[in-house]
Amino acid sequence: MTSIAFIGLGHMGAPMAANLIKSGVMVKVFDLVPEAMKSLTELGALSAKSACGAASGADVVITMLPAGKHVRSLYLGEGSSDKGLLDVVAEGTLLIDCSTIDAQSAKKVAEVAVSKGLEFIDAPVSGGTAGAAAGTLTFICGGSETGFEQASKVLSHMGANILHAGDSGAGQVAKICNNMLLSVLMIATSESLQMGIDHGLDPKVLSEIMKVSSGGNWTLDKYNPCPDVMESVPSSNGYQGGFMVDLMVKDLGLSQEAALLTNSCTPMGALARSLYVNHARQGNGTRDFSSIFEQFSSFQQMTHIQQNKNKG
Repeated sequence: MTSIAFIGLGHMGAPMAANLIKSGVMVKVFDLVPEAMKSLTELGALSAKSACGAASGADVVITMLPAGKHVRSLYLGEGSSDKGLLDVVAEGTLLIDCSTIDAQSAKKVAEVAVSKGLEFIDAPVSGGTAGAAAGTLTFICGGSETGFEQASKVLSHMGANILHAGDSGAGQVAKICNNMLLSVLMIATSESLQMGIDHGLDPKVLSEIMKVSSGGNWTLDKYNPCPDVMESVPSSNGYQGGFMVDLMVKDLGLSQEAALLTNSCTPMGALARSLYVNHARQGNGTRDFSSIFEQFSSFQQMTHIQQNKNKG
């Protein structure tokens, strides 16, 4: 039986590891927060006292970490007195990093891994916490064809779509391109719906019109940002759950860093980042990213207040 080490058990990592366990795979887990391991050991996972302890002897290592510096530190021992994972895993171990990080960090870890006879796949995910729990995530992979084929067999226990974007780092670039587009779509959908509301239109009716017209997009089909238009989405639950504003800010920051590296022109991405940063600074960082809709409804409210003051 394939043994898997899963390191990083946050909002995404924990349900992903749970799906591996439910599929019958032998899983050893580690997280810096001991309590995060408890629910998984109750499902049948083994716990480790350290990341290297979890990875040692594993056939596959999966990581889900916050940022590139954490990935470099864990795999390379960079900035740490401890050994990195690449120093303790056996030759032939498959390494899969599902974090969303900068492509340069992914390429750096992959380069060192290959020099040690290891396959490293960067496989950031799309689908949010709901997709992680349901096992329907999309994995966007970068790495060799051989590594991708091996990783696909493992990732299929956690996702519905496993895609190969190209060589090492390509998964990260594809992920941030997707999320930059998603942020722009969410903002444009929000401002369009609010303009319709300002003119007295029913947002449910307007949404149905736009869905089947040339403005149709994923946010209208699956993730409407206007409250009470669509059931079982964050906007109809006080913008709780889903994909946090802070994470969108992080991904948009990565998109602009990537744009600078290639001198790419991304004015819409840059504006989207500014709008989401402002939204986060107003105390919305832990709410779902579709809550950006409130920025446009609040603009209208402020306009009415100012107009009333002027009349007075």
